[in-house]
Amino acid sequence: MATPLIAGLAVATAAMAGKYGIQAWQSFKVRPPRPRSRRFYEGGFQQTMTRREAALILGVRESVAEAKVREAHRRVMVANHPDSGGSHYLASKINEAKDVMLGKTKNNGSAF
Repeated sequence: MATPLIAGLAVATAAMAGKYGIQAWQSFKVRPPRPRSRRFYEGGFQQTMTRREAALILGVRESVAEAKVREAHRRVMVANHPDSGGSHYLASKINEAKDVMLGKTKNNGSAF
């Protein structure tokens, strides 16, 4: 006598779980895509540029070879050069980041 009742509850539970599973999948499919990785630094600048901030701007690690710093500087500068429609301010910050990473700065900030 209890067996049909238990079987009915099991079927109802499975149906409800399926319904909520389908709803969760549909809401998962329509969510906006998030980028898996950011290629460039997003955020404001500090008063005095640190080595960490310079590495984030150039998209390299803090302890990287000089050749990699120069390569990253070129790549970021090509994308943001003022002659190509980029900003003079961003170009100065990118150059400052290269100088900080190569140890050629006096830590007095950018020209702006």
